[in-house]
Amino acid sequence: MSEQVETPAAAPAAKGSLIQTQIGRVVSDKMNKTVTVLVEHRVKHPLYGKVVRRSRKYHAHDENNEYKEGDLVEIEACRKLAKTKSWRVKRLIEKAKVI
Repeated sequence: MSEQVETPAAAPAAKGSLIQTQIGRVVSDKMNKTVTVLVEHRVKHPLYGKVVRRSRKYHAHDENNEYKEGDLVEIEACRKLAKTKSWRVKRLIEKAKVI
């Protein structure tokens, strides 16, 4: 009986994972409170079967201007914040390597 009580408590945690997230690299940080994130996917071509890289750029909200070009970040979908901005930077995965 106690197992059934604990199971619904875990359900709200699973609800939070329904937010769409993607991982990409910051390619531009020139805008105020906004970064451009390049997300790459590897997909198999439907006819030829070759694995091809597909990429897309997203504008993501960066409240404190803390993410710089080259950083690997995770972004999550949110409400529309501007005409082209509907993603928010969730966390930093890897800092850019300084050469």
